[in-house]
Amino acid sequence: MSSARQPGTPSLLRALNDRAALELLLTRGPLTRAQLGELTGLSKVTASQLVERLEERGLVSRVGELAGGRGPNAQLYAVVPHSAYVVGVDVGPEVVVAACADITGSLTARVELSTQDTDDPVGVVHNAVVQAAAEAGTDLSAVHRVVLGTPGLVDPATGDIAFAVDLPRWHRGLLAALREDLDLPVHFENDVNLAAVAEAHMGAARGVEDFVLVWVSRGVGLAVMLGGRLHRGTTGAAGEIGYLPVAGGTVQRDLSRKAKGAFQQLAGADAVRAVAREQGFRGAAPEAVRAAIAAGTRGGPVLDELARRLALGVAAICVVLDPALVVLAGDVGRAGGNPLAERIQHEVAAIAPVSPRVVVSEVDDEPVLQGALLTALDSVRDEVFGSTVG
Repeated sequence: MSSARQPGTPSLLRALNDRAALELLLTRGPLTRAQLGELTGLSKVTASQLVERLEERGLVSRVGELAGGRGPNAQLYAVVPHSAYVVGVDVGPEVVVAACADITGSLTARVELSTQDTDDPVGVVHNAVVQAAAEAGTDLSAVHRVVLGTPGLVDPATGDIAFAVDLPRWHRGLLAALREDLDLPVHFENDVNLAAVAEAHMGAARGVEDFVLVWVSRGVGLAVMLGGRLHRGTTGAAGEIGYLPVAGGTVQRDLSRKAKGAFQQLAGADAVRAVAREQGFRGAAPEAVRAAIAAGTRGGPVLDELARRLALGVAAICVVLDPALVVLAGDVGRAGGNPLAERIQHEVAAIAPVSPRVVVSEVDDEPVLQGALLTALDSVRDEVFGSTVG
């Protein structure tokens, strides 16, 4: 019996080669045709055809020459930055921050708008996205995707916001309203999940397939990365560790928007501030923690108590998931730094049969926004680079 034909195989191979070449140009470019051929394992003829195809599609262009050797200088090629743009948005209780990046990942604009004097979330996001695109020197027609990082739950089935305690004006149906308003692909993602994406790409979790990121700020949150992919759960509630029933916190049976879960009561910003105040350190939670660290041994009791509390949640997570790494993030987590991370690691190993490495986030600048841009770029590159063959 004859084998079944596999139509489209040459076209598929060309598409795979094109994608490989584009990724090389993003990470190692500019490159010559010969260099692309060498790095991809393609013949000179095939590599030349590939470059011509990408030039015709407007995805690569000549950006210079490489001198050396006999004959004319070799042309250098790079990805065309303006072939596509993305916008990432970090939505907080007080401000919306939007940034625009071209397809190479270069940040081209950033805008910040207040949300305090408006009841119109669609209008605020619209203005932020339009302004970011305009400052980048483009318009909405060149933007291929908008990713918004938001507190609370994002329903995996619908992509809509299901439960955003910090954003009372944000509601179900908002995703459709934004897509209709902007006439663009718009996607929501949990803010802590996006921070984990940034950590995996450019932070302490580079090269780590299985890790968790514990976010300690106004509240406490968690992102879970398994096999290099975010784990969101059936309803998007994976990571809502503020509701984790732990010793020392009151278990709430009324999960209204104002209810604080047991772990949130124990380790959120209000609790951190109270622990620091008991030892004579004043101010907002991050500043109080930094002051305790600066005080040396006198601030030790503050860090010891915070580590004891946080370790209850971290240990509960780790005995279920057994990750290789725990990343401590959020403004309180970063304020605690290595002194707090080391104490948490020691405490977890003392109370649980696991001993994950606990480290501090290495993403210094706007991790949620960075994660939104990276998420958008990943999808858009698949879309643009995956359609190079007609």
